[in-house]
Amino acid sequence: MRKLPARHALLAALATVSLLTAGCSAEAGAPNPAAAGAEAPLPTSTVSPDSGPGRQLAVAGVPKGEPTAVARAGDDGKAKKSPLKVASYDRTSRRAVISGAKKVGSASQAPAAEAPAVGDVIASGPAPGAPDGLLAKVTDVARKTEKGTEVRTEPATLGALLGDDKAEGTVPVDPSTVDVEPLVQGVKVSWAKTGNIHVGPQGAKLPLGSLRIDVGASVPLPVGEGAPVSGAASVAGFVQLVPEVEFSYDGSSALTPDSAFLGLSGDWTSQWELKGKVSAGGKPVRIPFAKLHADPVIQVGPVPVVVNLDLTAYVQVAGDGTVTVEVKQDLKGDFRVGGSYTKAGGWQPVSTSDMTSTPVRAKVTAAGQVKAALGAEATVGLYGAVGVTADLAPYLRGEVSATATPESVVGAWKLYGGVDLTGHLQLQLSIFGTPVFQHRIPLGALHREWPLAQGEGAVA
Repeated sequence: MRKLPARHALLAALATVSLLTAGCSAEAGAPNPAAAGAEAPLPTSTVSPDSGPGRQLAVAGVPKGEPTAVARAGDDGKAKKSPLKVASYDRTSRRAVISGAKKVGSASQAPAAEAPAVGDVIASGPAPGAPDGLLAKVTDVARKTEKGTEVRTEPATLGALLGDDKAEGTVPVDPSTVDVEPLVQGVKVSWAKTGNIHVGPQGAKLPLGSLRIDVGASVPLPVGEGAPVSGAASVAGFVQLVPEVEFSYDGSSALTPDSAFLGLSGDWTSQWELKGKVSAGGKPVRIPFAKLHADPVIQVGPVPVVVNLDLTAYVQVAGDGTVTVEVKQDLKGDFRVGGSYTKAGGWQPVSTSDMTSTPVRAKVTAAGQVKAALGAEATVGLYGAVGVTADLAPYLRGEVSATATPESVVGAWKLYGGVDLTGHLQLQLSIFGTPVFQHRIPLGALHREWPLAQGEGAVA
């Protein structure tokens, strides 16, 4: 299992088509049963011509195990498929070994049908030494080795490969390819995909393409002197995601692309419970409970584009005063985050979310307020370069006001549901071949809140 950088976080991801129900269960980290069924082709955008000026390229998922390397010579200005592949890559020296296709029925390497030349741009799916894929330009052909031709490289852009072509499409992510690292006890993973394949205690019940993370045991909040939040409070529940990668490119303008987009969208479902007494001083405490990572490869015409997804699922609680809560909430909705480029306007953030919630049970006593979120921080990038970071945090907020009388203390309480969506665009989105911007661009804070329940009575 791949260990994720601490600064990376969720997202993660899923698949596509039909599922018949049958059950099997597995804890996080159990053997992956994905190989038990045949892979079905992933959805694609409309298939378009492969040649001619300004081609409209199809966007599709790449079935597992299919070669994902391509090279483009600089003479015709068009990307093309190639039997070449990246046999190894050294990040420090930026040296790559490029090998040709094997002879049918032979374990030995055949002479490459085409050799890498200076000026070629090589795009590859994950390869030895390049787990996030590789997009590089050949600057020098060094020598022949037993594994292939060693070349020196420098960073390249998608614009150098796609040129004046156009592409647009949305591709689901196969949930069986998502690595999950539990961070607390009691985390369970379930997913469902095409081919009647499902895993985890809830796998047979999930819609196709869904990935679900359950926190079976309650996540205790910090206790102790100096802790921002303390008390006998806990959070338990699940997050269910059906994300898709959105990609578009229009190279019809000269020098730089006319437009481009990279983003993550999908459905969100969660059910969770906040229960207990919270004493807090206003400073929020965040407790991550699972990290997820995936490197889906989407095929843009002949070009394999590696999308890197990381997501951290977490609970976060903040409060002011001492509040006792018992709330169970169902929440459903969707989200879309990303970066959109136009030649006239440059890069602009995209962030939308439409969610609704229903309190299954609600009770708040004592004085003060508390806000608890069950959220996910996600990053989306290309070939190992982070492009978009987003923090999606659906939350519950309760507040209690108390009035003392000679006879008793009477309080009124209100409960709200809401969602916060924040994040930023990174410099590395220039990998499209667009101009470099000099600072991070905030997504812009999206904040929505709605009333759930209210009441009044004696304050404990």
